[in-house]
Amino acid sequence: MARTKLYTAIFVVLMVFSTTQALVEMTGLLEEAYWVAFGLIIALSTIKAVFVAGYYQHLRWEPRAVTYLALGGVFVALALTTAAAYSIL
Repeated sequence: MARTKLYTAIFVVLMVFSTTQALVEMTGLLEEAYWVAFGLIIALSTIKAVFVAGYYQHLRWEPRAVTYLALGGVFVALALTTAAAYSIL
């Protein structure tokens, strides 16, 4: 059964977070308090990613092994990105 109300609520939350991120950039907060704005954008992006993975990709209702497999892939992608960033220097 489709959880229309749940998906609509999550969509609204994602839109509010996206709008907040755009407003942070448009108001010039990035020039004034760069690290505060950067931290806010990273925190909102992380929350949005968890909502998308958990609900729209249905990891919330999958066995935990599938969730751990997805988290392992994220960890490997972050490790490779970090390694690539250091190899450029």
